[in-house]
Amino acid sequence: MSVPTIKLNQGIHVMHLLYRVDRVRWSQVGAAGSAEARTKLAALCAANANASQPRLTSYANVSGKADLVFMLQAAELGQVAQMHRDLEACFPAGTLERVFSYLSVTELSEYMPTEEESRQALIEQEKLAPESEAFQTRMAESNKRRADYEKYRLYPEMPDWEVMGFYPMSKRRAAADNWYMLDFATRKKLMGGHARVGRKYAGRVSQLITGSTGLDDWEWGVTLMAHQVDALKEIVYEMRFDEVTARYGEFGPFYINMRLAPAALWEHLGL
Repeated sequence: MSVPTIKLNQGIHVMHLLYRVDRVRWSQVGAAGSAEARTKLAALCAANANASQPRLTSYANVSGKADLVFMLQAAELGQVAQMHRDLEACFPAGTLERVFSYLSVTELSEYMPTEEESRQALIEQEKLAPESEAFQTRMAESNKRRADYEKYRLYPEMPDWEVMGFYPMSKRRAAADNWYMLDFATRKKLMGGHARVGRKYAGRVSQLITGSTGLDDWEWGVTLMAHQVDALKEIVYEMRFDEVTARYGEFGPFYINMRLAPAALWEHLGL
C-alpha cells in the first residue's frame, strides 16, 4: 500500500535531519558494507537532485553536534516521508542515531508589501501620476519583483554553497513581550526593519525561512547558505540588535554544516 498524496495549497515540505554515526556498530560493517551504504546514498541523492524539489542534499556537521546532516525538499508530505525512510535504509541497521529533526513548509510572509501598498508609495512618496509612463514602468517592475519573491519563497532554488547554517526559532510570548498581542500594523513595521537587515547580505547569504507552527516544536526554521561562516555570524549578530529579535526572538540550537556529496562525506568522516 503506497503512502497517500498530501499536497499543500502552495509551497513544498522541507525536512532537516541530523544523525550521529555509532562508531562501534560501524566498525562491524566492514569495507564492503560501507561502500554499499555510500553507493545507495549517492544514488538516492542523484535521484533527488532537482533545483527545487524533490531534492536531497548531504552535509557534514561541524562542532560535533552530529555527523551527517540532510536537507529534504518535496511537494508531497508522503514523498518527503518516503525520502526520509529511503535515506535511513541506505545505512546498515543500528549505525545511525538521529539527534535532531525538523519538519517545516515554505510559505509567504504576511508582511510582504501588497500591490496596493506599492501603488500608494509611488503616488504619495515618489509623486508619480498613475497615468504616467514612469508610474506604469515602476509598477510593472514592482509586480515582477513581488512575483519573483513569492516564487522563491514557495519553491526555493537554494544555491549549492559550501556552508549551510540552520536553526529553529519562535516569537516570544512573555507577558510584557508577547509578539502575538501586537496589532498587525506594528508587527508589519517591525518586520520591515528586520527584512532590511537581511537584504544587506544579498550575495553573501541566501536565506530560506520555513514555517512550522503546529508542525514541529518551534515556529520557523531558518536555513542560511553562505561561502564563509563569517557571513553567517555577521548577519545573525546584526539581527540581534533589531527589535524583532532583541525583544521578541527565541532561538533553538544552531548547526553549522559543510556541503559534501556522499563520496566526500565518507572521506571526511572516515567511513
